[in-house]
Amino acid sequence: MEKLFQPFSIKGLKIKNRICVPPMVCYNWVKDDGYVVPKNVEHYRAIAKGGFGLIIQEATCVDTDGKLSRDQLGIWEDGQIAGLKRIVDAVHREGCPIFLQIHHAGVNGCQEHLLCPSDYEFHTNGAKRIGHEMTPEDIKKVQAEFVQAAVRACEAGYDGVELHGCHSYLMCEFFNSRVNLRTDEYGLHPEKFALEILEEIRKQTPKDFIVGIRLGAFEPKLSDGIRHAQILEQHGIDFLDISYGFSGEDEPEAPKDFPYKDVIYAAGEIKKHVSVPVFAVNSITNAQMAEDILNRTGVDMADIGRGVLVNYNWANDAREGKDTGRCLNCKVCRWREDSDKCAGRILLNRRKQK
Repeated sequence: MEKLFQPFSIKGLKIKNRICVPPMVCYNWVKDDGYVVPKNVEHYRAIAKGGFGLIIQEATCVDTDGKLSRDQLGIWEDGQIAGLKRIVDAVHREGCPIFLQIHHAGVNGCQEHLLCPSDYEFHTNGAKRIGHEMTPEDIKKVQAEFVQAAVRACEAGYDGVELHGCHSYLMCEFFNSRVNLRTDEYGLHPEKFALEILEEIRKQTPKDFIVGIRLGAFEPKLSDGIRHAQILEQHGIDFLDISYGFSGEDEPEAPKDFPYKDVIYAAGEIKKHVSVPVFAVNSITNAQMAEDILNRTGVDMADIGRGVLVNYNWANDAREGKDTGRCLNCKVCRWREDSDKCAGRILLNRRKQK
């Protein structure tokens, strides 16, 4: 595990190992006001104790009309800062840095009127959602909300923010040329929406405040993901957290003999074209796999997602050569209903008791 537990830094921020906890939304915890509850604080405190190098907090919405679900954490008003600061303080006390992922759902939201770069009909989980083309005023309003959210995150004490540009949400919709059919500058230059947000955040936050992005690898092709990554680096992005973009309007690819997910292959290809840190994610289930991915692809961080929910102490256990456990991919996630009923967690506890 030489690479996995090797420290490094992002823009001067010291990170003790290459294990990142990626954003994972905790549904049914908060009310529709988006305010932090004690359960959020204890959740992130427990993760921070687990020995991880970095935590990226779950998608936190910049606008009440941009939620992915009605029970999503929010950062759209100043009153939410105090609760978010409690999360930051709890994590920092355990010696772990934390970024906040800031988010707008776009056409993949839960509101009645859904925004999208262009008129678009989106089908997901058996439901049809209609996205309405954003006016220039809509664009400026949402961009300002992202910037204001980043300023609030800085005030709350986060070490940085991650722009959510993946998973069929609004920023991702701008990047994807099969969804973004605009004929103005935001269509001709699909990265412009994100770049203007990035540049304005830079103006309104301290120089050491970190700004990264969760970026779609295939938008719609890998060549587009590489191009977007290069442009973002040229404009000062601090890291690239690579995942899937707009599903159904993309063309994932990887060599047949590549042993991991195509999106992990893509992260490695993107890393070849940029010098900023690149994170890889998706179905990384154990420390040996994470170590091999770091060495094979050249990426800088491995995101461990569902394994963390099974075992908050995942990183410490991996460092000590212990069983870290794994997600059992239940048809309905029991962890979301009650973490004590998580099948992977129950199995791991039984193994530890033997």
